Amino acid sequence: MENIFKLFPDEIQQQLRTQSVQILQSIEEIRIRIGQPLEILCSGKPVYPSERLITAEEAQILLNRLSQHSLYALEEELKRGYITIAGGHRVGLAGKVITEHGFVKAIKDISSFNVRIARQKIGIAEPLLPYLFQKNWMNTLLIGPPQTGKTTLLRDIARLVSSGVRQKNIPSFKVGIVDERSEIAGCIKGVPQHTLGRRADILDACPKAEGMMMLIRSMSPQVLIVDEIGRKEDGEAILEAMHAGVQMIFTAHGTSIEDALKRPVMSPLSGLSLFQRYVILGREKGPGTVQKIYDGDFKEIYRSSGGAA
Repeated sequence: MENIFKLFPDEIQQQLRTQSVQILQSIEEIRIRIGQPLEILCSGKPVYPSERLITAEEAQILLNRLSQHSLYALEEELKRGYITIAGGHRVGLAGKVITEHGFVKAIKDISSFNVRIARQKIGIAEPLLPYLFQKNWMNTLLIGPPQTGKTTLLRDIARLVSSGVRQKNIPSFKVGIVDERSEIAGCIKGVPQHTLGRRADILDACPKAEGMMMLIRSMSPQVLIVDEIGRKEDGEAILEAMHAGVQMIFTAHGTSIEDALKRPVMSPLSGLSLFQRYVILGREKGPGTVQKIYDGDFKEIYRSSGGAA
């Protein structure tokens, strides 16, 4: 957290440092909005350390430190609306959007910052091994609303796939990761900031559909890992990956299997029995709470309250 705090102007740093250990350990987001008080999101709930309003000068200091006083160097990041910083943390940006030919060219007059704290949780996927690995990794869809820990769980699954689990006689596999929003690996200049094992190949900041095809054709992955599939093109790429014999582990927004499968991306996949496992996430006991697991026939095989069905 120290490296994150140093990005902020002195008075905001002081507000952050005076928070309790409990709050500091549970910070999910730090939000800066010009003309509004500092907001800290902890366990899904907002905390306001002070009613003092953030000034435009303080926002400019933060932007200068994020860009190391060179916005030109962050031109591509500004088009995407976020910056990935050391440690794999991501800073979302909002302000005036400049478009050209219908596409975002840049964001200027930045007035809002959302520093999302990336906490790698090594080992959280291990209890799921009996359900997700049976002689091979199962085609799996992780489903949950925003901020239910889908990416955190997916990251640890990627680590297990890449590293293998010797104690359980699970071998390592070649993993291809399409990290469109730099959230899974948190790459800085192509180097992942999170632990993903020795057999992971990552396409950072690459659109998902194009990235899946690029990895299949150039890196021959055995398992493909992609976060938040949602576009029609993603579905077409998934079909091609399936025909190439690649195992797939993805995430999707939704509160249930039905909710996730109603999305347009899933329409070309309906009736194919593509996924062998559906993992439903919530945050009753914090982000990453696995509520239920279903097999490919939509039969419940795990429930958090009672264990295996």
